[in-house]
Amino acid sequence: MPLFEIETYSHIVITWAHDEESARETLYENYPSEEAIRITKRPRDVWVISKSVLGITGKVEACDLARECLSKAAGDKLHAIRLYMQQTGADLDASRKAIESNIVYGW
Repeated sequence: MPLFEIETYSHIVITWAHDEESARETLYENYPSEEAIRITKRPRDVWVISKSVLGITGKVEACDLARECLSKAAGDKLHAIRLYMQQTGADLDASRKAIESNIVYGW
């Protein structure tokens, strides 16, 4: 099944779908108020996000505490960063990097 990239004004949604219409339906099922402004069938069945684009450099290991904060925050990055800062005493930048690097790993 092909992988589609669906761009809206607020999100970029990545989903597997049989065709473009199915991809559009998936978007509207999950984000009914969003409008698809661009739908692209990806040339491969893998999606990659460069950590350097996110500002994450060097070797960063998955962190159980950061993943726990993401889980408690239901994936809300800003809330997860606040929780991480609260629990570790880390500053904003270090907390942001810990949470974002664990989003990349998939929490």
